[in-house]
Amino acid sequence: MKFLVHGSIAFDFIIHSDGSFVDGLRGQDIEKLSVGYFANELSKHPGGTATNISWNLRILGLQPVVVGTVGSDGQELIDLLAMQDIDVSMIEKKPDFFTATAFIATDNSERQITFFHPGADAHGKLPPPESVAAVDLAIISPRDHVFMQQAAAQCQAMNIPYIFDPGQQSLAFSRDELRRAVTGARCLVVNAYEWQLATEKLEWDVAELLQVCELVVITQSDQGVTLHAKDDTVHVPACKIDKFVNPTGAGDALRAGLLVGLASGWSLQDTGRLGAVMGSFPVEQKGTLVANLGLSYVRARAKAAYGEELPKF
Repeated sequence: MKFLVHGSIAFDFIIHSDGSFVDGLRGQDIEKLSVGYFANELSKHPGGTATNISWNLRILGLQPVVVGTVGSDGQELIDLLAMQDIDVSMIEKKPDFFTATAFIATDNSERQITFFHPGADAHGKLPPPESVAAVDLAIISPRDHVFMQQAAAQCQAMNIPYIFDPGQQSLAFSRDELRRAVTGARCLVVNAYEWQLATEKLEWDVAELLQVCELVVITQSDQGVTLHAKDDTVHVPACKIDKFVNPTGAGDALRAGLLVGLASGWSLQDTGRLGAVMGSFPVEQKGTLVANLGLSYVRARAKAAYGEELPKF
């Protein structure tokens, strides 16, 4: 199976504070906000939605093609992906810009504040239609929202099934833009907070969304993942982990599992389980890209967590 992965290719600066973001806001006048937090830890990692999702697809033994843009400092990210046998032929380089960069701060209760600078990512363009014709499933994950609209329109025009993953970019779309992007999608996937943003912008509930989109998936961190289809709703508990370090990257890993389950025609339960298992690995480390993880270990963790083997793919 071949997957087209639209999304950001970025550097992640992961910041951890032992304090509480909420405590820092108590008593503050929001209109005159001035707040600071002590960062106990700071580290730099390769990241971005397209990087993370494609990396996890390779862990599962499948072939992703990355569509994204890097700047003058992005060659190391291209090289990193290429070393994993990920197809980087559709990654653009824009030497007049920096590569996209995310600053992701997490507090002692797993609350996150993220600043994202798109850099070169805001200047990318779609690959020509003939180069994306032979893909089984695409995912359009957060990057410049204009590009995301164009990518959805291209998938629709070429009858390429796609997962739409707006993230917090829902805020950048107009109501009609977001409605057009999700209409005809194989799946809409969001986390619980992003679900609030998306439904407020769309002005649709789950039932209305399922009239235009086959599946709605809402991830809920340590509460698991819920999959809504027209004729069924399935909740999959979170996969147990060995230790918690940082949640960054878990959502993208989960999305790789969803891609595989949907493309393989699995049940909602098995699709959700693979997603939950994949999402359990990045939280056990700093950085989003898990090294030295084999498919056999993924299957073993799934059986340990849920008592059943995953289907073959």
